[in-house]
Amino acid sequence: MQKTSYEDFKYSMQDVGRVYVGSKYTFEELLDEEDLLFKFRLIVERYILPEADPGDTLESHLYYLAPDSFAVKLYRRLKARVKVSVIEEKKSLFGKVKKQYVNKQITIDELTGIPAQEKERMGMVIQELSVSKLALSAV
Repeated sequence: MQKTSYEDFKYSMQDVGRVYVGSKYTFEELLDEEDLLFKFRLIVERYILPEADPGDTLESHLYYLAPDSFAVKLYRRLKARVKVSVIEEKKSLFGKVKKQYVNKQITIDELTGIPAQEKERMGMVIQELSVSKLALSAV
């Protein structure tokens, strides 16, 4: 029997201004990821792991993040944005209503402003976290 693993949303990329991290990484895997910037791994190790479990995924950490936690202040300072998918109803030309997933980029304050029950009702799926490289170098 062959074991398959879910590797979608387990990636790290960067461009000139931002670092993008897929949400299915656990914090333990993030620390072992060689392609990820050292400064980001250091921030995860020093500031985020004391509040979180190493086995938690980035997705579950962001999903249940309390608005008054230190991690929110840190993400705010890093100018973090979160890419999410939510279910929205769209009307067709003939008035037929259809539900479909829509991707959105939201700030960490917008994410933590939505209660967990509302996120479940919206069908929210967190896909990635992106942080500013300039803000990352300043922390």
